[in-house]
Amino acid sequence: MESGSILIVDDDHEIADLVGIQLSGEGYTVYKAYNGKDALDIFDREEIDLAILDVMMPIMDGNEVCGKIREKSTIPIIMLSAKDSESDKVSGLVNGADDYVTKPFNTRELIARVKSQLRRFQNFGGAESKKSGIVDIENLWMEKSSHQVKAYGKDVKLTPIEFDILFLMASHPNTVFSTDEIFERVWKEKSFEMSNTVMVHIRRIREKIEADPRKAQIIKTVWGVGYKIEA
Repeated sequence: MESGSILIVDDDHEIADLVGIQLSGEGYTVYKAYNGKDALDIFDREEIDLAILDVMMPIMDGNEVCGKIREKSTIPIIMLSAKDSESDKVSGLVNGADDYVTKPFNTRELIARVKSQLRRFQNFGGAESKKSGIVDIENLWMEKSSHQVKAYGKDVKLTPIEFDILFLMASHPNTVFSTDEIFERVWKEKSFEMSNTVMVHIRRIREKIEADPRKAQIIKTVWGVGYKIEA
């Protein structure tokens, strides 16, 4: 059986209840809310390990809830939406979401994504990983076992996905990674038109680590190919 506390937020009671039953059956503790305001109240009151947020909700939409959670926590956030356009996905990722699932969805697929995100997050502090690694290159220092990051000598707070993307490139300096390769190596899934997902995460990482994100010195763009970090 699995463990962890999951917050499900959806104004469609049937969807929230169905997902809640499935996750409870897997062993998770489930909290449910049907609007953004109640979701934030639960988040502030309980120890939540992962949040599943519907985008379209009354009072406060999922993107706004996601942004407010990100101000306080790096827990995994999965967005749910009936919209499947790239702009909607990008909007969720810009606000700090880790994954995006389009309605209607297969409940088993959602649960698999929940487990994948929780495994990544539970390893975030390195408690289960004995293979520590340190990257020390110009203007960037990273330690895998503790997920510590320093850029230009200052501590940087990254989500687990952001850390994995940055560590992948930083531990292979001068190697150019395509967006497809980054997605497949970090998410461990086949990439099907997921380049925008990776690009949004790269943009968020740059905003956190670069002295001037508009003139990136750490993560370099290789036009038409991908991204690299130079030693």
